Amino acid sequence: MSDSNAAKPSECNAAIIVAAGRGSRIGDDGEGPKQYRRIGSQTILAKTLAAFLNHPDIHYVQVVIHPDDADQYAASAPEHAKILPPVPGGATRQQSCLAGLEALADLGISRVLIHDAARPFVGSDLISGVLEGIEAGICALPATLVADTLKRASQGPDGTLLVAETVPRDHLYAAQTPQGFIFAEILEAHIDVRDQGRIDLTDDAAVAEHSGMRVRLVPGSEGNRKITTREDLLKARELEAMNIPDVRTGNGYDVHRLIEDDTGRGVILCGVEIAHSHRLDGHSDADVGLHALTDALLGTIGDGDIGSHFPPSDPRWKGASSDRFLAHACELVRAQKGTITHLDVMLICEAPKIGPHREAMRARIAEICQLDVGRVSVKATTNERIGFLGRGEGIAALANATVVMST
Repeated sequence: MSDSNAAKPSECNAAIIVAAGRGSRIGDDGEGPKQYRRIGSQTILAKTLAAFLNHPDIHYVQVVIHPDDADQYAASAPEHAKILPPVPGGATRQQSCLAGLEALADLGISRVLIHDAARPFVGSDLISGVLEGIEAGICALPATLVADTLKRASQGPDGTLLVAETVPRDHLYAAQTPQGFIFAEILEAHIDVRDQGRIDLTDDAAVAEHSGMRVRLVPGSEGNRKITTREDLLKARELEAMNIPDVRTGNGYDVHRLIEDDTGRGVILCGVEIAHSHRLDGHSDADVGLHALTDALLGTIGDGDIGSHFPPSDPRWKGASSDRFLAHACELVRAQKGTITHLDVMLICEAPKIGPHREAMRARIAEICQLDVGRVSVKATTNERIGFLGRGEGIAALANATVVMST
């Protein structure tokens, strides 16, 4: 759990996850409150939390739970530095939101997002859009245009529902969460409506409106659906089962000839200098291991090859250290919301011996790519003295990269 005394960034953002409801409309099938029911391998609450815990601009997550749910919460919430201890909610959503806000009051929060635990499919882009829409005196509300024809009903004499009128849907939007606010403003607004005895405001944007704040609409998402009924839950489980992760693999190959070393640096392989009688010949430092890895990563996003990004005809790359090429490929992958999960490189040479330098190579690749060293593999083999590699005329490298793209 998070230490509230830990160092905080200059602008600190928090998310409040409201998970204190009973969810009576979903029905009671012995599984408990809806936020603790499972979709796939996770509870609804755990999936919701993951979206905010994984967002780089969210620094604290405060969950508001029902007083009876401490054990279920403990079994559902992950251990994470951003999560603060849960606080008990009240009898209404307004009371629960205020409890969450008051729990954050001493943490120097700049902006706060308030989100329903029952919306587990919220995306990173939506969270970013809400954060960007917040200004002093202006809160941000994600919303989608109403597509269906709307009818206002009245009750007939025999108790049946009858259409009283068709409601024009022009300029009508369906509100979603998370809703975003300047922290001090929404805390004051919630205290004001509590003191006025208002209990009829259905979301936090309504609380803000009541206090004179303007509400800015930002794009919501049809996928950011709320799980309310049993049908919603079954549909969510069906969609989760169909949600095949976008896992991509790329491969790379590079080879350079060996020439007599006139630099005293020897061979540079996977970012490590190895004493040797020869060096690799190339426009840059000719590090075949990092070159192959660079091409493998570029392959996962279909963005050309190392030569298209760093052409050998360009004098800027004369003698350049290949860590620059690999780091650039990593940046391109991450810019497209890719997560690098594994890198594997095979070096093919008769000499020098790779084994004594393997761990240094793994560590250097991990450092360049900002990965745990456990996600980097370096292997080596000879060419059994066959061909130009077997005659010691060059060194080659084969590489594979695995990347998971965010949807």
